[in-house]
Amino acid sequence: MVEDGEPVLAERLKFPNAWISNTPQKLEQMKLMTKLMLMLATAAVATAASATGTIPRTAEPSPNTIPQAVEWNQQCAARVAAFKGKPCDVIFIGDSITQNFIDPPHGGWNLVGHDIWEKYYGRRAVLNFGVGGDSTQNALWRMDHMDIAGLHPKVAVVMLGMNNQNDTPEDIARGVKAVIDKARAIFPGVKVVVMSVTANGRMPGKTPQINTLLTAFADGRDVFYVDLYSQMPSTSPNSWQGVGGDKVHLTKEGYEIWASTLEPVLIKLGVPPAIQHSP
Repeated sequence: MVEDGEPVLAERLKFPNAWISNTPQKLEQMKLMTKLMLMLATAAVATAASATGTIPRTAEPSPNTIPQAVEWNQQCAARVAAFKGKPCDVIFIGDSITQNFIDPPHGGWNLVGHDIWEKYYGRRAVLNFGVGGDSTQNALWRMDHMDIAGLHPKVAVVMLGMNNQNDTPEDIARGVKAVIDKARAIFPGVKVVVMSVTANGRMPGKTPQINTLLTAFADGRDVFYVDLYSQMPSTSPNSWQGVGGDKVHLTKEGYEIWASTLEPVLIKLGVPPAIQHSP
């Protein structure tokens, strides 16, 4: 016969009969098992919460599915491969605004910064890891699937968020933070420079809110924030200095603003200065 109400406890916990005993040792084992079951249940609830939206989509890696992304990803992978076994002082992580930094004018598309890139980075160990159309989650996916782990950049420059226009400012900021964290995990000791979202007509109301949230990630030690937004003032309604007619991409002037503003930060963080061309 089992005493002290143990049959009730056993029925509730559905323990095997082998656990039922009058001995203090067995009772203590039952208490420990109950505690363990509660801990497992709590962990299961936490896991379920994460899977159902606690982590926003902006911070979950996913591939870019626009048709042009296949070609652009291949181009980016080729740029990465070209750095294999070579020094890499800086990596620019971004979307089309970053990708266009290295593109020459083509097919009537002139919102590119090729000349500015050559001026500031053409003779430096700088990798452009930008792909058009990328949101924060797409950049995270590329960081997982492209062979960048063997690089050892001193600085990672992050400019993302423009293609997350359907997300909240808070979720966009969390996506950028996920990119910052992944960069620091892949590249131990790297300094991360977070660029503001530039002035634009795609999400003009959200942009100042996003940038305010991004400033909070800077600690002045490992993560730094550089404000371009305030340096691209409105020149007329829905038009900004350095921003092209599509109200999103940068003009040559915009890339000059970006590079010249970033340059003293790179120097401060130990990136060798640009090698000047001979006159």
